[in-house]
Amino acid sequence: MRVLWALLAIAVWFATPVQAEVADVYDFSSRSEEQRFQQLISELRCPKCQNQNIADSNAPISEDMRNEVYRMMQDGASNEEIVDALVARFGEFIQYKPPVDQRTILLWAFPAIAAIGGFLIVVGVVWRTRRREAREQGLTDEDRSRAERILSGDQDDQASH
Repeated sequence: MRVLWALLAIAVWFATPVQAEVADVYDFSSRSEEQRFQQLISELRCPKCQNQNIADSNAPISEDMRNEVYRMMQDGASNEEIVDALVARFGEFIQYKPPVDQRTILLWAFPAIAAIGGFLIVVGVVWRTRRREAREQGLTDEDRSRAERILSGDQDDQASH
């Protein structure tokens, strides 16, 4: 039984990916500079991996992007300049939060448009259903007079139907 537990522990150890923190490879003059680097690389998407930021990706392109972020930081570039340079090189896809402009306004507005559209559809369905039910429940004048004759005891109307 001990051998089984030992084998299981070894299998789990080998199956667990070894993740070294990216910041350990770079030399920073201060903790705030390192935090700025970590923030930048966590906000940029890997063009190859697509759903991973460049901080977590092991793709060579992500390594190049991390190196470029570090180099530009050392050259004194602002966060905006760094992001703009990488967007110019790799495209807007690398941004998790693209800026709001004429090309992306529909992307930003779509959730609100979809919610309002869904709400209007629900309201329309409820309104139509209530109108239909009201129409079906209402008696016509002919039905009302026939009901009155039946209730008054007029047997001729009952016999004819």
